[in-house]
Amino acid sequence: MTITAEPDLRYPIGPPVLPTQPLEHGARMAYIAQIALLPDQIRAAVTGLNPTQLNTPYRPEGWSVRQVVHHLPDSHLNSYTRFKLALTEENPVVRPYEEGAWAELPDSQATPPAVSLALLEALHIRWGVLMRHLTDEQWVRTFHHPEQQRDYTLDQALVLYAWHGRHHLGHITELRRREGWA
Repeated sequence: MTITAEPDLRYPIGPPVLPTQPLEHGARMAYIAQIALLPDQIRAAVTGLNPTQLNTPYRPEGWSVRQVVHHLPDSHLNSYTRFKLALTEENPVVRPYEEGAWAELPDSQATPPAVSLALLEALHIRWGVLMRHLTDEQWVRTFHHPEQQRDYTLDQALVLYAWHGRHHLGHITELRRREGWA
């Protein structure tokens, strides 16, 4: 008898693993490439979904596909801002936000996904330009997250947000697979 564990629908690609040492240039470029590809990957993942499918939660008690799509630019705009703060201030304290509450606001419920996809695409172009021009010294700059009571280097934030995009892409693609939505 084979016992298979139920997959954890919250973490389709597993939890993030942050580096403890500065990244090598090639690793940084690979993570930046993941961030650059995300808008097209999310667009492909939601292409052809009807309004009912867009409003389907990716797991019980989870966000709808629509909310996930709108969450990505919300979250990544915050990260982009944190990068710029870390580059221009000494270990700034960043402001947390209530992402769950943001996902319940009217713009996350009623806006067509194409609007957030355009925002995500433009944001990732700007963010990518910034990241590709950073020096090794800039990548070890930090910001402080008061809710998590820890400092993050920009290398760690890069890895976290590359994971974050793949994580939410996994929510959508796994839902499509489970539901048989071609």
